[in-house]
Amino acid sequence: MKDLRDKVAVITGGGGLLGRGMARVFAAEGMDVVVADLDEATARATADEVEGLGRRALVVPTDVTDRSSVEALADRAYGHFGAVHVLCNNAGVASTSAAKAIWDCSLDEWRWVMGVNLMGVVHGIRSFVPKMIAQGSEGHVVNTASMAGLIQGSGIYGVTKHGVVALSESLSNELQVSGAKLKVSVLCPGWVATRIAQAERNRPEAPREDPGPLTPQIEGMRKLFERLIANGLDPNTVGDIVIDAIRNERFYVLTHPTWANMIEHRMRNILEGRDPVGVAPPDAGSWFQELTGEQPK
Repeated sequence: MKDLRDKVAVITGGGGLLGRGMARVFAAEGMDVVVADLDEATARATADEVEGLGRRALVVPTDVTDRSSVEALADRAYGHFGAVHVLCNNAGVASTSAAKAIWDCSLDEWRWVMGVNLMGVVHGIRSFVPKMIAQGSEGHVVNTASMAGLIQGSGIYGVTKHGVVALSESLSNELQVSGAKLKVSVLCPGWVATRIAQAERNRPEAPREDPGPLTPQIEGMRKLFERLIANGLDPNTVGDIVIDAIRNERFYVLTHPTWANMIEHRMRNILEGRDPVGVAPPDAGSWFQELTGEQPK
């Protein structure tokens, strides 16, 4: 889809910094934006920036884990603008127990992260794609996964992001076979300067199991994660990358192409029947340096 002026984009997680970066870039390209987020105040802040760029914005409080909430979002978007041309299934969370062994993570943890990161995308596809196909016009679906969806590890978060990649691949193939005019991209960012490390702020209070005290290892990993996120890529830059992917109908969207050797390492482990050991190949430097750009201390 080359011409984006006067088109309409819907962004879930639109109050977050990654969603806001996309919204800014979309508005600068002449698009109107539906900002969907569980946090209405942050969604309003994004909408204000869109309107400040001379475009229309609609704020819709949305819980992507709730099918009916996402269906209501679609009804509001179509009722207000009459069409949707770009759907960004972008809402995502990470949990403070990311450094735990998966057998130590509570079922509540699994339900929360899976509900937002994976089922949120499922709900977005089910609620919007049939309507976008029925429009008969060009359109594009952007599903936010992560580099964690292309490499090994990352616990519950990685499981959900691998799921988003697989879901996006299936969606793209099925749309092509059906002859629909919709295209698909799966966004796989590395470190981006967002508030995902504070995702617990929007986590439902109940039901929730007591995670117990954080071990020194988990606390150390949490602090490292927060620092890497804080020093990550500017969300506006990611927005520019997404616009380019839409225009050029690019499916796999990598914000950190220098990490491609980690993807290759995983694929070679599979093809050569090796155990999934090591995030990066041995000759690529330490896995720590590949992920952080820093030398281990």
